[in-house]
Amino acid sequence: MKVLHFYKTYYPDSFGGIEQVIYQLAEGSVEKGVSTDVLSVTPAGKDSCEVISQHTAHKVRQDFSIASNPFSFRVIKKFKELSEQADIIHYHFPWPYMDLVHFLAGVKKPTVVSYHSDIIRQKNLLRLYKPLMHLFLRKIDCIVATSPNYVATSDVLETFKDKVTVIPIGLNKATYPIPEQSRLDKWQRQIGQPFFLFIGTLRYYKGLHILLEAAIGSDYPIVIVGAGPIESELREQAQNLGLKNVHFLGALPDEDKTALLMLCYGIVFPSHLRSEAFGISLLEGAMYRKPMISSEIGTGTTFINIDNQTGLVIPPSDPSALRKAMDKLWANPQLAEQFGNKAYERYEEKFTSKQMVDEYTKIYRSLLGRQ
Repeated sequence: MKVLHFYKTYYPDSFGGIEQVIYQLAEGSVEKGVSTDVLSVTPAGKDSCEVISQHTAHKVRQDFSIASNPFSFRVIKKFKELSEQADIIHYHFPWPYMDLVHFLAGVKKPTVVSYHSDIIRQKNLLRLYKPLMHLFLRKIDCIVATSPNYVATSDVLETFKDKVTVIPIGLNKATYPIPEQSRLDKWQRQIGQPFFLFIGTLRYYKGLHILLEAAIGSDYPIVIVGAGPIESELREQAQNLGLKNVHFLGALPDEDKTALLMLCYGIVFPSHLRSEAFGISLLEGAMYRKPMISSEIGTGTTFINIDNQTGLVIPPSDPSALRKAMDKLWANPQLAEQFGNKAYERYEEKFTSKQMVDEYTKIYRSLLGRQ
């Protein structure tokens, strides 16, 4: 069986959560007899094709971008070519141009959409895009959401509930590098231990301005890993607040991120808007037995982190509540360890890559059986 994944960006151009999902599906489904192509556009300026581990990534040159939506005229032809070779087309939503390409290419193959998030911020774009979006989702054979929490709070998914199923995002710890002791020692010397950890792209919906406010007057180290469009604003805010215990490390190689996951005391994840549909770095924390702090925003973050079982869940946009949660974990190492162990149990129960791959493969085979 051959599956074509289609999304606006992919490794090594970007390393976000959706790219991680595509990678885990592509690699994990090999033993199920699935071969995978991934098609994306690239700002690199030229087309390319490269083998990434056990799957193939095709990239087509981006022509322009509007409101974080890359466009490429050449990708239509490439998509048509690859879709004719595939048995299943697997889309990753949202990317409005993807919907248009689907219709322009005249796709006749079975289709799956992983519905990663509603469109939250670009309200004007949504008004223009809504008719195309609804037409596209009506034509898709199966829509997959990443958590029951998101299904319950998404008006779009409610509209198409008869074709929606839930498959949580899963991770495979074996795909994460094991850092050398020298790397662990380096970070211990640089930061000290223990510390709270955030990993992610520095975007408006991540709530890091709330974390910085919550950190005022605290003395435990807080480590922020990642780069992004608001990094300079956050660094300036931290400087203005006089925060000496907050460490901005920027984007780091996977070996360093894994080392910090192993060393940290707990994961702090203050995302305050529904644009944060799941929270893969929360799940990474659970995979490494770490207690978690997150906000209740009606999405998958609270599917991963269960209040007072795997960590603490607080109201969004509340620096005082976030500070109290960090203080509580910091003052209770035994409770933090208990939460971390429960988090790992929940990861093993619901969020492994194998479980995700098994469920998607069932959908693929079911759709092929309908033909």
